[in-house]
Amino acid sequence: MIDSDGFRANVGIVLINDRAQAFWGRRVGMSAWQFPQGGIQKHETPTMAMFRELEEEVGLGSQHVELIGCTAGWLRYRLPKKYIRRYQKPICIGQKQRWFVLRLVASETHINLSFGSEPEFDDWRWIDYWKPLSSIVFFKREVYEQALSELAPLVRETTATNLPPAPVGA
Repeated sequence: MIDSDGFRANVGIVLINDRAQAFWGRRVGMSAWQFPQGGIQKHETPTMAMFRELEEEVGLGSQHVELIGCTAGWLRYRLPKKYIRRYQKPICIGQKQRWFVLRLVASETHINLSFGSEPEFDDWRWIDYWKPLSSIVFFKREVYEQALSELAPLVRETTATNLPPAPVGA
């Protein structure tokens, strides 16, 4: 769904383990790594879309995770001009995202990147919670920083870890 301003409604997923490390997936056939994310379909709430994307991209169901929380509002980023598909209508100039943080409560052996009909990721790893800020593509960096910063207090409470604050200038 693309809104009247040209932003596609989307969900982002920060999946953590008990050590407050985050799931980081490598896009199929690319060297790009990112959090699971995906579009919200017309009939879906953001929460419904998040669970669908979690299953499609990571192979996990609601029984495998604990929903800890989500961002209070939409976080937006604009696509660089070279990524805007001007021939498609309506034109999408960026994404507006609602971010969720989930804790894996099942064994990580349940993670299955081949679950969906078109796999999104071909590899994954656990990484430091703040690491994505230094490695995500430039146009998503600000949204990642906003999402991780807003969700960090929930991660601290849930995992009882001493998660440090976001690195300065990440």
